[in-house]
Amino acid sequence: MERKSELLEQLPDDATRSMMEPLIDDIVFLEEMLHNLRKLPFIRISDKDPNRQKATPAAKQYKEMLQQYNNSMKVLRSAMNKNDDGDDSELRKWFKNRAA
Repeated sequence: MERKSELLEQLPDDATRSMMEPLIDDIVFLEEMLHNLRKLPFIRISDKDPNRQKATPAAKQYKEMLQQYNNSMKVLRSAMNKNDDGDDSELRKWFKNRAA
């Protein structure tokens, strides 16, 4: 639960927290699943021909879950950086000043 509260604390307001809480639950779940899948072998080597290798179901599932995790984190990061008053974040202001 501490990972969930850590992510919730980084959101700007209560409305955003309540809206993003289901996504954060999914992110925490995906982190746990990815951690467990990393313990499994990702490649199966043929007994008859050691040159033949095949991805295991764990490797395929890891790849799919990692993509879901990355997409979820992108959505969460955009919610963390969003300001209600329409102002740019400090990082965006810095980039705009450097580009000008």
